[in-house]
Amino acid sequence: MKKIVFFDIDGTLLDHEKNLPESTKKAINLLKKNDVFVAIATGRAPFMFEGLRKALDIDSYVSFNGQFVVFENEVIYENPLDENELNKLYNKAKSNNHPLVFMNEKTMKASVKHHPFIEKSMGSLNFPHPEEDNSFYVNRMMYQSLLFCENQDESLYFSNYPQFDFIRWHPYSVDVLPKGGSKAEGIKKMIGRLGFELEDVYAFGDGLNDLEMLKAVGTGVSMGNGVPEAKELADFITSDVSEDGIWNGLKELQLI
Repeated sequence: MKKIVFFDIDGTLLDHEKNLPESTKKAINLLKKNDVFVAIATGRAPFMFEGLRKALDIDSYVSFNGQFVVFENEVIYENPLDENELNKLYNKAKSNNHPLVFMNEKTMKASVKHHPFIEKSMGSLNFPHPEEDNSFYVNRMMYQSLLFCENQDESLYFSNYPQFDFIRWHPYSVDVLPKGGSKAEGIKKMIGRLGFELEDVYAFGDGLNDLEMLKAVGTGVSMGNGVPEAKELADFITSDVSEDGIWNGLKELQLI
């Protein structure tokens, strides 16, 4: 029976310095030789991991935490944010001096010219502060937004926007997603297209946005550097990303 493996990017395919370990590259190539289908499942926008897709020769992915799914370079599922609700969030965040970044599949724009929270959060992904365009979301499909605030300010937003889910990924930033949207939902769209059964689906991840995915697939693997919640949900815990975590995990599962 054919199998498929989904890989998160940050802290999973890429190490703590955002480099692709040589052992990971080797493992992905071996997977393909073994006729295992390989895909990416990430919170990132497609434009944010073009280089990685080319380096690994992967053209199927679940991006924006499940809101934009591409199978062999063809878009098969889109789930944009509600524009009216996003407008409400923008106005509320603006009144609290909390900036936003708006994202579609091609680019991202910030609601302000400069903010240290944006700089630090995006810098952790090796991306510069986006250009300002506070109306970028108007009449365009936005698949994800980033709200920049600290933990103590979450309560201003989390329960007040029923059409959105908020997932923290950085001390200064949270992902804003359509309600119920997750990597797990995006994965279901792709495996439905491919005709795979869930028990033949594997996923590797490390973060809070990986929890639904690790729970939904046949075999969920947490990286050794994963958050406690990911380790708790996973069927198996491999070593740290910087200690050949992908290679060791795939070996343990006898996929390579």
